[in-house]
Amino acid sequence: MSFDPTTLKYNEAGLIPAIAQDHDSGDVLMMAWMNAEAVARTLESGRVTYWSRSRAQFWIKGETSGHTQKLVEMRVDCDRDCLLMRIEQIGAACHTNRWSCFYTAIRDGKELEILAPETV
Repeated sequence: MSFDPTTLKYNEAGLIPAIAQDHDSGDVLMMAWMNAEAVARTLESGRVTYWSRSRAQFWIKGETSGHTQKLVEMRVDCDRDCLLMRIEQIGAACHTNRWSCFYTAIRDGKELEILAPETV
């Protein structure tokens, strides 16, 4: 059975959340949005392509930073309204130059930064 991106459940803006997870470590790196064309482009090229809501355009992760995401496997959740991108991450995933966007933990009711920016 072939996959058709239009069978996914997109929100009212035509977007679906896409979670990026490092294929080797299992670390959750980031969450961004995709539309049906971004899903199709990602599957076709193997380079993860998202939809930028603020710029209203496609962006290929790493296009300007060099911190790329190569698709290893795309997974669809049980409700078909969220994607998991199992990826090979090269460099930092977060725009703050951290490995993961999830670098703040809530512990004992306080915020704690648990990942420092990578040094160049």
